[in-house]
Amino acid sequence: MTGPISDVRAVVPTVSVLPADGETSAVVLVLSGGKAQSYAVTDPGQLTAVRMRPFASSLHRRGAKHGVAVWVVRYRYRGWNGRDRSPVADVDWALEEVRRRHGTVPVVLVGHSMGGRTALACAGAPTVKGVCALAPWTEDRDPVGQLAGGTVLIVHGSADVVTSPKASRAFARRAAQVAARVGYISLPLEMHAMVFRWRTWHRLATGFSLGVLGIAPMPRRIARAFAAGVS
Repeated sequence: MTGPISDVRAVVPTVSVLPADGETSAVVLVLSGGKAQSYAVTDPGQLTAVRMRPFASSLHRRGAKHGVAVWVVRYRYRGWNGRDRSPVADVDWALEEVRRRHGTVPVVLVGHSMGGRTALACAGAPTVKGVCALAPWTEDRDPVGQLAGGTVLIVHGSADVVTSPKASRAFARRAAQVAARVGYISLPLEMHAMVFRWRTWHRLATGFSLGVLGIAPMPRRIARAFAAGVS
C-alpha cells in the first residue's frame, strides 16, 4: 500500500485516557511501535498497541494519586511513512489536545520502537519535560536540536535485532551535546519485545516519568546513567 486510504477512522488519531485522581496536574503520553511503511489503519488489538498497555497501567497505578493522567495514543496509520512522519503529526495533535483540556501541564513522552522515535521527534514541544525511549528506532539523520535543554532516557536490550542498540547509543551521544540530561541504559540479553525483564522496563519508564515530573526521586539506576554520560 503506497498512500493513505480513504477511511473515516483514519481522519484523526484518538487517545484512551486513564484519568488522574482529581485534577490533572501532568500527563504521560504512551506511544506504541509500528512499521517503517504502512498506511493501514491502526487497530487497538495489534501487538504493538497491546505491548504498551502494561506500561500505561504501571504509570497510572503510581501516578494517578499525584494528579497524573495517562494517555495512550492511537495513531491514524501503522507506519512512519518516510517524510510524512505520520505518528509525529498524531502526537502533535495529542499534545495540543492536552493543552486544550488541561492547559500547560507538564507532559512526559514514553514510546517504544517507532513510538520511541516519535517521542524523540516531538520533544521540542514547550510542555514536554522528558522523553523515555524504549528500544527506539533511530537513524543517523534524525535531528537532535529539538532535545535542547530536555531530559532523555534511552533503554535498549543488548540482544535486540529489530531496532539497533548501536544506533540508539549513537543517537544518545549526539543528543547529549544539546540536552540537559541524557541517560542510556543497556539491558543485557533483552530483546525488542521487552518481555523477559518486563518488570525492569516498567520500573524504568514509570520511575523516569515520576522523577522528571518531580513527584518522586529519580531512581538511582537512572540517576547513575545521567551522571555517567553516554560512552
